[in-house]
Amino acid sequence: MPGTASGEVRPIDRIPVLARSLTTILWTFAVLAVTAAAAEVWRYVLLVQSRDSALTTGVVAFSDAFVVLAGLLTTIFSLLPAGLSLWWLLVARRAAADEAGEEPARPTWQVLVGVLVPVANLPLALSVVSELEHAVLRRPRDGRPKPSRLVLVWWGAWLTNWVMLAVTIVWRMRPGVQALADSVVLVALTDLAAAALAIVTALVIRRFSHLLMPIAPVRLRDLRVLKVTGAPDPELRTARPLGAAR
Repeated sequence: MPGTASGEVRPIDRIPVLARSLTTILWTFAVLAVTAAAAEVWRYVLLVQSRDSALTTGVVAFSDAFVVLAGLLTTIFSLLPAGLSLWWLLVARRAAADEAGEEPARPTWQVLVGVLVPVANLPLALSVVSELEHAVLRRPRDGRPKPSRLVLVWWGAWLTNWVMLAVTIVWRMRPGVQALADSVVLVALTDLAAAALAIVTALVIRRFSHLLMPIAPVRLRDLRVLKVTGAPDPELRTARPLGAAR
C-alpha cells in the first residue's frame, strides 16, 4: 500500500554487515596463507639441510603434516572469501547504482566474466573495480573511470596472485629434485601473494563500503568556533532613529 514501509532489504542495507563479515574473513585467510607459506619455507630449509646431514623421522613427518594441513586449510578456506567478495561486488554495484538513480555501468554477466574467467579476468578485473569506484564516488556516469592508487595496488596484487599460481602449477609438473625444491619456494611465494591480495581486498572493501554508506551519527562530532583570523571586519550598523519601530 502507498505510504507503508517496504519489507524488502535494499542493497545499501546489506553493505555494512556484509563488509564487516567479509573483512574479518579476508584477514583470517591472510593469516592462514602466511602460515602455509611459513610451512613451505620450513620444508625448504629441511631440504637444504638434508643435503649435508640426515634428518630425524619425527621432524620430517611433522613438517610434512604441517605443510599438508596448512595448505589444505588455506585452499578450502579460500573459497569462502572468494565467494563472499563476489557477492559483495554485485551488491555494492547495485547499491551504488540505486543511490545514483541509474543502472550499473555493465551487465552482471560481464562482471562475472571479468572476475571469474581465467586470462580474461587479468585486465577486465581492473575495469570492473574502477567502474565501481567511479560510481561509489558519485562521479558523472559519462566520465572515464580513473582508478585510484589503492585500486591499482589491488590490481597489481591480483595479477601477481594469478601469475604466481600459474607458474607454480606449471613448474610442479617438471621432474627432478631441483624442480621439487623450486616448487616449494614457488608455493610459498604464491601463498604470500594470496595473503597480500586478501589484505588489499579487505582495504578496498572497507573504503568503498564507507563511501557508500551515509555518515553514522556516532562518527559526527560537535564543533565549536573558537577563533577566526584573517576575516574582514564586520560592517558597522547604522544607528536606529529614535522612535523607530523595532
